[in-house]
Amino acid sequence: MKPQLLKVTSGPVHSFSVRQDLVPNINNRWHYHPELELIHFRAGKGTQFIGDSIKRFGPGDIVLVGSNLPHYWRYDDLYSHESPKLTAESRVVHFNENFWGEAFLNLPENKIFRTLFEKAKRGIQIKGKTRDKVAECLEKLLYTEGPERIMILMETLLSIAQSQQICTLSSIGYNNELEENENDRMTLIYEYTLANYRKKIQLEEIAEIAHISPNSFCRYFKSRTRKTYSQFLLEVKVGQACKLLMENNLSIKELCYESGFNNFASFHKYFKQITGLSPLSYKKEFNQTSYSSLQKN
Repeated sequence: MKPQLLKVTSGPVHSFSVRQDLVPNINNRWHYHPELELIHFRAGKGTQFIGDSIKRFGPGDIVLVGSNLPHYWRYDDLYSHESPKLTAESRVVHFNENFWGEAFLNLPENKIFRTLFEKAKRGIQIKGKTRDKVAECLEKLLYTEGPERIMILMETLLSIAQSQQICTLSSIGYNNELEENENDRMTLIYEYTLANYRKKIQLEEIAEIAHISPNSFCRYFKSRTRKTYSQFLLEVKVGQACKLLMENNLSIKELCYESGFNNFASFHKYFKQITGLSPLSYKKEFNQTSYSSLQKN
């Protein structure tokens, strides 16, 4: 199912758009657009889908999404209910690759930007000191006008392009071809999976949600994501386990069942396979990182 084309407007006096979103799930669907998207999550948590990559996002995360790369930010359900204690905030920049002119982008000195835009077609996660610098630039962009606006965006992109503190998200072989007769199918699959991952989801059940036969569903899902639905479901469960590890004081055994696994052995096996760490090591590393952040502040 094809992600929806989202039309991005920049306004009559701007060559690219910058906005602050205070409402969660503002584009709550699997979508794409020709513009690149640079997004900084300042508050709120959820699950991000970029191409065939699925992982958690949270405060401080910054991602660069390439042209026409399907993506979907789904805030946790708690953010759907009005609560003064739960806020969602993000800063978002949308720009075309050649917003500064085709000739400018093709200058020999600007090869670094062309390389960055090509890499962004897989999605880029920005980390470390580069993330801090980019966050500062996005803050400035909200309140800047005139030529300085373009200069700040260029400085931001140059910081990302020169950084070693970035990683690509979607696999190198991700199939990004779009079919005209597709609509919301991937969104339906994602939504149903996130709502029902704790129980055993039968192939016939998810195929019915997608409105295709079970055999067709297997081929379809793998052609769109380069992974089987079973692999995808495991990633969802491990992602939820990571969320619980960071937010709750459940025992590992309780956490295993809360995240949809039937036994501790398979939970431990797949958690380590996907994250590279055991559940206890993951929690320890998260606690150390959180403590370091508090010390800095």
